Amino acid sequence: MYQQLVEIYGLLPHPEGGFYKENYIAAEQIPHASLPHRFSGDRPFSTAIYFLLTQENFSAFHRIKSDECWHFYEGDALLVHVIKEDGNYELIQLGSNTINGEVYQAIVPAGAWFASESVGAYSFVGCTVAPGFDFTDFELAEKNALLGLYPNQHALIERLCR
Repeated sequence: MYQQLVEIYGLLPHPEGGFYKENYIAAEQIPHASLPHRFSGDRPFSTAIYFLLTQENFSAFHRIKSDECWHFYEGDALLVHVIKEDGNYELIQLGSNTINGEVYQAIVPAGAWFASESVGAYSFVGCTVAPGFDFTDFELAEKNALLGLYPNQHALIERLCR
């Protein structure tokens, strides 16, 4: 089933794992001078992507400079593992089984390290970022550095870093 999604939506391999397709970039820009200092230039108001993870793959720990809103579309639940800047861990269960604690939308705050994995054959989700995503705002985690910062998350970091 997920191969049809790759074809229908024109999904491409993502550097962190999985497949994606940028499907929205706001036409208007936020000027660099109006953004927090962590940004290196102008950014679109918002961007959105489709994102697909399969059971054979995972999205490795990374972080971005904007808040990211995740949306569940179809397939199996997606686990989003978040290590916040203060070291607190949060597990987001993105999915349609609300009785078991899954949610249709969730926010990963700017600067938090996060990784994700499907609990079944595939998870098809979307991500909306504001201010809009730019690959210069993307940082893939270096395993040893992350282990040094968050040793209490050793097993998770070992499993979900490349």
